[in-house]
Amino acid sequence: MTSTREELTGEIQGRLIRFIAEAVLYNHAVSAKVGLGASDSQFMTLLQTYGPLTPRQLAERTGLTSGTVTGVIDRLESHGFVTRQPDPGDRRKVVVTPSFEAIQDKLVPLYADQGERMRGILASRSVEELRTISAFLADSVAEAGG
Repeated sequence: MTSTREELTGEIQGRLIRFIAEAVLYNHAVSAKVGLGASDSQFMTLLQTYGPLTPRQLAERTGLTSGTVTGVIDRLESHGFVTRQPDPGDRRKVVVTPSFEAIQDKLVPLYADQGERMRGILASRSVEELRTISAFLADSVAEAGG
């Protein structure tokens, strides 16, 4: 058992890095099953999290070029995962909107096993432990700029 704060901090960081790597690899595999590229599913996650975004906002959030963003949007649109709609605030712009029906039909089933495993892990924790985990994740996201 890890005993010092420094050792425990290192252990947590190492496990978090492994968790992130496993999640990324899983997302890549799911994306490939539906004919998408690795970054495509991340765009959908951004849209599901933040709601409709302009291509420029997607480029800013991902650090990708406008040409790359256009290619990702084109692929997602061709698979029915997103639509381009006029921006209600500026008709010269478009917003990219997730198609929740297509996501529900095509992607959610591919994540079902992963979701069930996560629910099982969380079910084994006390309410206080869940509060701590939730606070840690909220702080991590806030520090990452999200």
